[in-house]
Amino acid sequence: MRRVLLTALAVCFGAASAAAQKPTPAPASGGPSVVNRSGSPVDVERIIRAFTQKETEFRKALNEYGFRREAIVQTIAWGGQISGEYMRVSRFVFDDSGNRYEKIIKFPVPTLSAIEISADDLEDFGGVQAFALEYTKIGEYNFSYVGKEKLDELDTYVFDVTPKVMSDRARLEAVKKAKPLVRFFQGRIWVDDQDLQIVKARGKGVPETDKARFPTFETYREQIDGKYWFPTYTYADDELNFKSGQSVHIRMRIKFTDFERLRGKVQVIEQGDELKDKSDPDKQPTPPAQKPKP
Repeated sequence: MRRVLLTALAVCFGAASAAAQKPTPAPASGGPSVVNRSGSPVDVERIIRAFTQKETEFRKALNEYGFRREAIVQTIAWGGQISGEYMRVSRFVFDDSGNRYEKIIKFPVPTLSAIEISADDLEDFGGVQAFALEYTKIGEYNFSYVGKEKLDELDTYVFDVTPKVMSDRARLEAVKKAKPLVRFFQGRIWVDDQDLQIVKARGKGVPETDKARFPTFETYREQIDGKYWFPTYTYADDELNFKSGQSVHIRMRIKFTDFERLRGKVQVIEQGDELKDKSDPDKQPTPPAQKPKP
């Protein structure tokens, strides 16, 4: 029987912003900083090493799977009406060379005007940034052990996670000016005390800039093939407040289904690219990303 647990990763599958940029991981700077706030005799560093190694394993494994993805991003007006929508239904499949690419099934003309969903965000939508706390990146974070907590039928270790860059003013300003924008996870995670893997998390992407705001996401992870915990449902309902005074209420829903294990490399096919699949009439080129009104 497959188990499903609610998780939340703000950097999971991209973020809607007024100027979305492709995330680029910063190099790790030494080991993670660890604080045991609970005072319990827990081998915190061993737990961190274990679950971050699992995250690396899951990220690599995801690149061996094809799946169907349905992404919907909406802006919500004052009365609760939908004022704009971006919908994209795709199937991630493999070509004869083993490269995984996005085959568009349904992509109506977007009606968003207050925010932009760029082509770069689609790489996140494909699952590239689903596992933010993998082993090679833990040197960028401070981990604070909070204690143990019962989560459904699971006993879990609870950690607060903060990027080190947030307490380094000079580096923080440099990161905010970097192109493409670098994003980190900030929030709380729950780690199963038996399998030592993340089963729940809550947080968002940081740092934010004057033009880039990131909502908090909630994501369900489901155990696929009895081994890998992949996200299968992502949801966000948040208010993005910009320095200009603009406030945008967004709602986002992403579903992942029909996982099939194969092998290949992730590739988003844009309009004008040569890769074709003549055997499938549903395939169509990807239209260019919509730009916000000035």
